[in-house]
Amino acid sequence: MSDEVLSQDEVENLLSAMEPSTPLPAPQPPQARLGAPPRSREKVTPYDFRRPERVGKEQMRALQSLHEGFGRNFGAALSALLRTIVEVKLTSVDQLTYSEFVFSLENPTCFNLLRAEPLEGNLILDINPSVLYPIIDRLLGGGRQGGAASRRPLTEIELRLVSRITSLFLVELRRAWENVVALEISVERVESNPQLVQIVPPNEVIVLVSFELTLGDIRGMMNLCIPFNAIERFSSKLSSNTWSSYSRGGATSETVAQLSQSLEGSRVEVVVTLAESSITTADLIGLRVGDIITTEQDVNRPLRVEVEGAQKFLARPGALKGNKAIQVEEQIHPRSAEAG
Repeated sequence: MSDEVLSQDEVENLLSAMEPSTPLPAPQPPQARLGAPPRSREKVTPYDFRRPERVGKEQMRALQSLHEGFGRNFGAALSALLRTIVEVKLTSVDQLTYSEFVFSLENPTCFNLLRAEPLEGNLILDINPSVLYPIIDRLLGGGRQGGAASRRPLTEIELRLVSRITSLFLVELRRAWENVVALEISVERVESNPQLVQIVPPNEVIVLVSFELTLGDIRGMMNLCIPFNAIERFSSKLSSNTWSSYSRGGATSETVAQLSQSLEGSRVEVVVTLAESSITTADLIGLRVGDIITTEQDVNRPLRVEVEGAQKFLARPGALKGNKAIQVEEQIHPRSAEAG
């Protein structure tokens, strides 16, 4: 073996001589070598094992449709209670973990722990103080313009007033869910610190239904937390077909009675047309007291009575105690009114 030692220049010359003069072609995938058309790269969606989507898309759409109708009904009931316009709008229906929901809330807040038989476990109703205190002020006789929201727990008197709001919420929620499952809902307790209440493990999936309440210039959020394990047994009933059949259902005797009772004291405009005729503008200008206008209306022909612009009855003209009056003789059905 030779004892000669190569210099640095000689080593670099040897390395440069070993490098190929032309670059080697890059390896091609099997499809390209076989002449197959290149396949488009598929979009990869990351999956977070801490936030599994356990509620299907169809169930989420059904929950959204169900609570949209609930928001309208609850807004109407709350407006009647406060005697002012309150708009309740569904903003989102999302899946997230219970810990994410709890840490997103303010402290203190109005954290209602609900029991809804036959659902397992508990539900949560959270009402943001930014809209809750103006509502309480309205119940106590104040206006819609409230001051800055107080950052303190609710007093005993305020809790009694809030119970009127939550009672309306539970009544409308029961009606909204009656086609899926008949719920018996009640408030178990009310907390101010949401982090002290743990109805499910922190990583358990929940469905968060969020509403925005608008009272004049005041806006605030109201959240309904539904753990997945509470509705898992009834998830098969949550479908768009179930909700559609519920929305197309006919009126029940209870709803008809409620509407009739609400409309009993309403004032409506009643108009009776005695006769109709056409005259020229010159004749109209020349009319004087005592002039007679002839019409083609037969004196024996009944008069049509309109209620709020809709023809409802046939009547005879007359007088009662010195006042002009009509005597209703027949009711006009919708089809005959359209034909006439």
